[in-house]
Amino acid sequence: MHRPIAVRGLRPLLTAGLLGLAGLALIVPPALFTPVAQAATTSHPVLAGLSPASTSTSPSPSASASPPTSTSASASASGDDAYWTPQRMAAAEPVAADRSGPAKRNSSFRAARPSAADPIPPSHPFDGLPQVGTFFWTDGTNTGRFCGGTVVRSPLRSLVVTAAHCLRAPDPKRHLSFVPQYHDGLKPHGIYPVDRIYLDQRYYDLGTNGGARWDYAVVRLGARADGAEVEDVTGGYDLVPYPGYDHRDVRLIGYPGNSDTTHPKPLDCTSSTHRYTSTDPAAPGDFLEIACAGYIGGTSGGPFLVRDFTGYALIGVIGGYHTGGDFPDVSYSSYFTLDTLALYLHAVRGDTPAAPRIPSS
Repeated sequence: MHRPIAVRGLRPLLTAGLLGLAGLALIVPPALFTPVAQAATTSHPVLAGLSPASTSTSPSPSASASPPTSTSASASASGDDAYWTPQRMAAAEPVAADRSGPAKRNSSFRAARPSAADPIPPSHPFDGLPQVGTFFWTDGTNTGRFCGGTVVRSPLRSLVVTAAHCLRAPDPKRHLSFVPQYHDGLKPHGIYPVDRIYLDQRYYDLGTNGGARWDYAVVRLGARADGAEVEDVTGGYDLVPYPGYDHRDVRLIGYPGNSDTTHPKPLDCTSSTHRYTSTDPAAPGDFLEIACAGYIGGTSGGPFLVRDFTGYALIGVIGGYHTGGDFPDVSYSSYFTLDTLALYLHAVRGDTPAAPRIPSS
């Protein structure tokens, strides 16, 4: 099993002096220290100087172009906290693009990968982890929506990683907030309004299938109503670029749809991951694949977690191939690369997010 090595400050991948940052909490595997990888880093169009123009066009309609003042952020957090009652959170539906394959409710499906003879590891509901939670918002039809996310360590103390397909739609997102460890209608650590959303420009341009390999997003949160940043309250996990594909013990957490429960709990499962190379020409790429039973619509954005020296590290989020898979017993994640790291660094710097391009007339 590949075990990534924790490196604080991103030396030798990126120097803190270049970025004007210190203590970026990422895990960089030894493979990145090779001359080839170092050359790729310096030539990467985003990492070489981190110019927003290389991945951005105009401010995202669903994220603010500039950080809100503490007064407005506090008002937003208070308003969202009041809006998202237990009843409204329970009534929220999965994001529209989530796991839309025709057989997603076929819970008896057993995938041929990794082996038809292997039993699919079961999942079970639990009360969740402080670092893992749910985004809630209302869409253009005033329908409540939700999608999972995970707090990652950063100098800002306010970054969450989720699936890009959760937040790609340009429709208005009102009351867009993050609830850590949501379960049973509770907000045990409060609620945090969304400040900015960072998606790769190619995901906007190519869509959920063509851009499946970039199906991840970094979200910058505002503070809680009392001024607390999310990571100071919940803690966070290391973000892992190039984690490798084969891991024996991966913890998969996801929030399912609530068709058969009043207040859903997240699902928990431990299984192994493998490399899956897409056979669908419309959704090319290599993805992390994991077999865990019962991950139906709604689980998108939930984390793939592996143990590291600090507790857990994030190596993927449910999404990627067919927005996470066509069947509830096999899930996928886009593979985290330098492109993922670039989004993280853009979020740390507060650069203008990418956005859907306006068609030329």
